[in-house]
Amino acid sequence: MIVIRKTLLALAITASVLPQTVLADANLSEIEKRLAQLESRLQKAENRASNAEHRADLAEQRVAALAASAQTTASAAAAPAASTSGAPASAPAARPASIEAAPAAQTAKLGDEKKISDGFEFHGYARSGVIMNDSAAGTKSGPYLTPAGETGGAIGRLGNENNTYVELNLEQKTRLGNGATTRFKVMLADGQQSYNDWTADTSDLNIRQAFVELGSLPTFSGAFKDTTLWAGKRFDRDNFDIHWLDSDVVFLAGTGGGIYDVKWADNVKSNFSLYGRNFGDIETIDNNVQNYIVTANTFSGPFQFMLSGLRAKDNDERINSSVRSDNAGDKGVHTMVAWHGDSFYGLAEGSAKTALLYGHGLGAEVKGVGSDGNLTDQADTWRLATYGITALGNNWHLAPAVLAQQSKDRYIKGDDYRWVTVNARVLQEINENFMLAYEGSYQYMNLKPMGFKDRQDVSGGFYKLTFAPTFKVADMGNFLSRPEIRIFASWMDWDHDLDRYASDDAFGSSGFVAGGEWNFGVQMETWF
Repeated sequence: MIVIRKTLLALAITASVLPQTVLADANLSEIEKRLAQLESRLQKAENRASNAEHRADLAEQRVAALAASAQTTASAAAAPAASTSGAPASAPAARPASIEAAPAAQTAKLGDEKKISDGFEFHGYARSGVIMNDSAAGTKSGPYLTPAGETGGAIGRLGNENNTYVELNLEQKTRLGNGATTRFKVMLADGQQSYNDWTADTSDLNIRQAFVELGSLPTFSGAFKDTTLWAGKRFDRDNFDIHWLDSDVVFLAGTGGGIYDVKWADNVKSNFSLYGRNFGDIETIDNNVQNYIVTANTFSGPFQFMLSGLRAKDNDERINSSVRSDNAGDKGVHTMVAWHGDSFYGLAEGSAKTALLYGHGLGAEVKGVGSDGNLTDQADTWRLATYGITALGNNWHLAPAVLAQQSKDRYIKGDDYRWVTVNARVLQEINENFMLAYEGSYQYMNLKPMGFKDRQDVSGGFYKLTFAPTFKVADMGNFLSRPEIRIFASWMDWDHDLDRYASDDAFGSSGFVAGGEWNFGVQMETWF
C-alpha cells in the first residue's frame, strides 16, 4: 500500500512538473529562433554598412578628382584680356592612395582605364556696348586709339570700347583610374563693330583654340611626374595681362605642342613648347611664310624666366607689299624676366606683377611673340610693365599700371618708337550692388617711323579721364569679378602734332581732332 501511495505521489509530481518543462522547451526554441533572426538582420546591416563605406570611398575619390580638375582652370579666372581668355591651370592633384597602391600588373592601357570622374565645363567672356560723342553721333574709340597703339601702346579700356566681343570655351575633362587626366578645349570667338542684331555678313567667327592635354601619366617619374603634355592650337597657359588696360604683358600663341610643369626642385619648374605661326596679326593669316617659336619658361618662387628662339625661313626674301618692311628678318630671340607678387609691392595687401622684356630681330615684337613678320633682323625692343591691385580702406580700391616701350630699327634702319603709359583705376563702393569707377590715363609718345607706311614723325601727349557708375551683384571691391553693367562718360584730348601721324588712323580724321572729345555710352562685361 505504501508503495502504491509513493507511486501515485511520483506520478502526481511528474504530472505537475511536465507542463512546465514542455513550456520551458517551447520558450527556449522561440528565443533561439528570434536570436537567429536578429543575427541575420545584423549581418544584413553589416553588409549595408560595408557597401556604404565603399561608396563613400568612391565619392571621396571623385571629389578629389573634381577638385584637381577645377584647379587646372583657376587662375585668372584670372581675368582674361579682352582678346584672350586663356586660363592658367595648376598641376593635377596627387592620385588617391588606393589607386597609387594598385599593383602595376593591374594597370591597363590609358584608353581602357575605368573613368572615376568625367566632366563637361562651359566658360566664356563677353563685352558689348554702345558709344557716342556729345553730338549723339559716331565717334572713335579703342584701347589702342593713339599713334603709339600701332606698337602696343594701350591707353585704358574703361569708357573707351564700342565693339561686341565674345569667347565661348567648351571643355571636357576626365580623370582615369590609373591617375591620369585628359582635357580637351575648344574656343570660339567673334568680334563685331556693328550695333545691329544680325551681323553674319561681317562676322569674324573663328576657332581660336583647339587642343588636348594629357596629365599625370603613371609611367612618368622623377622630374616628369605630374607633368602635362599638350598639342594643338592654343594660348599658352602662362600668358598674363593688364586687364583694365586691355594689354597683354606677354602673349604666346599658335599651333604646336609642349610639356608643362617639369619639376626640378620643390619650387622650381619649367615649361617647354614649340609653336608655329603664319605672319599677320594675332587673329589672321595673310601669307605663307611660317614662323616657328621654341620656348623655355621657368618659374622659381615668385620669379619667371622666359626665353624664346624664332625662325622664319625665307621671310627675308619674300615679295613685300607697300605696307611691309623691305628689310624683314628671318630669325630672332625673345626674353622676359617677371616677378609675380602676393602683395601690393610689399606695402599693403593685394597683388602686383612686374616684367621686363627684350626682343631682337623677329623677337622684337615682345608682347605678341612671333606675330610680326615686318621686323628687321636688327630690330631691338625693350618693354617694362608693372601693375597692382590693393584696397585703400573706407570702401576705396586702387589699381595702378605703368607700361613703357622703346623699339629701334623696328621696320626701317634708323627708326625709333618710344612711348610710356601711366594709368590708374579707382573703385568707390556705394552699397553692395553699386559703385563708382574712375580711370585716368596719360601717354607720352615720340615716334620716328622714317616714312614706313607713310607715317610721319610726331611727339606729344594724350589724356583720358573716365567716370563710370557701375552695377554688380556682389563683390564690389574686386577688380576682377564680373558681370558688370556700366554707364560712362569719357573726356579725351591730345597734342595737335599727333594729328599728323597718319592719314588712315583715328587722330586727324574728320570730326576727331585735338582740342577735346567727349564720349558717352553703356557697356556690359562678363566672364565665368
